[in-house]
Amino acid sequence: MIDLAIDGAVAHVTLNAPEKLNALDETALVELSAAYAEAEASGVRALVLTGEGRAFCAGRDISHVDPRDDDVMGYLDGLVTPLLRRMAAFPAPTFAAAQGACLGVGLGLLVATDVVYVADTAKIGSPFAALGATLDSGGHSLFAERLGMHRTLDLIYTGRLMSGAEAVASGLFSRVFPADELRQQTMDAAARAASGPTAAFIASKRLLARQRDEKLTMWQSIELENAAQTALCDTDDYREGFAAFQEKRTPTFRGA
Repeated sequence: MIDLAIDGAVAHVTLNAPEKLNALDETALVELSAAYAEAEASGVRALVLTGEGRAFCAGRDISHVDPRDDDVMGYLDGLVTPLLRRMAAFPAPTFAAAQGACLGVGLGLLVATDVVYVADTAKIGSPFAALGATLDSGGHSLFAERLGMHRTLDLIYTGRLMSGAEAVASGLFSRVFPADELRQQTMDAAARAASGPTAAFIASKRLLARQRDEKLTMWQSIELENAAQTALCDTDDYREGFAAFQEKRTPTFRGA
């Protein structure tokens, strides 16, 4: 169900079970984690996550789950959370192209991705009141941070789903595209990132994660920026960027 293809410096990870809207069971989560591990080991400089069919990911596959003996903690804490941590820490820029349903764990996959482009057909929210369940996989954090408490609870209480355009206008994700343009636009963005100064990109990615998780002040953030910039001075890409600027040519970055 999880496909991995490596095209030069870019890894393409695909959720490939369109007949069940790419819903994820335990096996699929293990496969997805393994795909990220393999992509990381290959040394790619960008990664694209997509879903086949009319949905990105409808969340957990509950088609064979008996709620009377469901090991929810084993699924979420044992499988989903470690996967999201691996995805968020991936040592290269990551991009997702999301169309149709992006719910539950599927929404969590987007939370753990650096840059998310959505189709105008996307459906994003928390329809889990119908199951007597709640939002998980980082959804509360994403919604509260971007939408505020009142709008978050409105989505949870009503089960209303946001369109891709509404989600982007609300600041949840990066850009919205027509569904037939989404994948190519995302792949083009990933290819551009892969040819850029990826060491500098990862420095920013890590700094922003610390800023979010540690609630840093502006001055603490500036100190980290200064340290990151100093470390980058020792890289080939930094020297190449300066040389290209001074020589008025396009730089050739190696991600080093």
